[in-house]
Amino acid sequence: MTGVGTVTLRRGPRWVMAETPPTELLLASASPFRRKLLEAAGVLVRVVPANVDEPALKRGLAAGGLKLGPAAIAEAMAAAKAEDVSSALPEALVVGADQVLALQDELFDKPGDLAAARAQLERLRGRTHSLFTAVALAQDGRVVWSKVEGATLTMRNFSGAFLDGYLSRAGARLCQIVGGYEIEGAGIQLFERVDGDHFTIIGLPLVPLLAELRTRGVIQT
Repeated sequence: MTGVGTVTLRRGPRWVMAETPPTELLLASASPFRRKLLEAAGVLVRVVPANVDEPALKRGLAAGGLKLGPAAIAEAMAAAKAEDVSSALPEALVVGADQVLALQDELFDKPGDLAAARAQLERLRGRTHSLFTAVALAQDGRVVWSKVEGATLTMRNFSGAFLDGYLSRAGARLCQIVGGYEIEGAGIQLFERVDGDHFTIIGLPLVPLLAELRTRGVIQT
């Protein structure tokens, strides 16, 4: 539900109250997971995917003179997505989000195919990695708010047979997920310990985002 405010208009000797149009909320992501999270929370959004070369931007942020850490990279990526859409649709409030998975100094991207997903899961097996999830709001082509949250996850030393079965059941949708696992489903069986907010791990720091949307009058308080 979007918020609606009022403005006072003067017409001749009389004052009248008129409703201001609601702020449209856009999601600068094609991720079905983020859209479902927002809609399940009662927040309606229009999906307008950002035109950002994510792998190239991530490489640029991690290298060169910046050499940002994974949390800062996630925040910069979320901001870039939100700003890209906001520059074309400045009246709307745009949500951008991104995740960065780090195994020590090694950063992971979404696997390109199931073979890459297998390789990532084999790399993470029996080890502890960090997952940083960022969300940004942009309006008039600039970021007006952002938030980064982190989680720490430890994978168990699962068998090759279990991995085969998991990849077969989950299929190609794993290629849309950084790290190649789906913790809200059967992927939870890959882990022996998970420390962090559930929504952050899935892909969106939902609770702080909802609080900010209430502050801005986009959803009801």
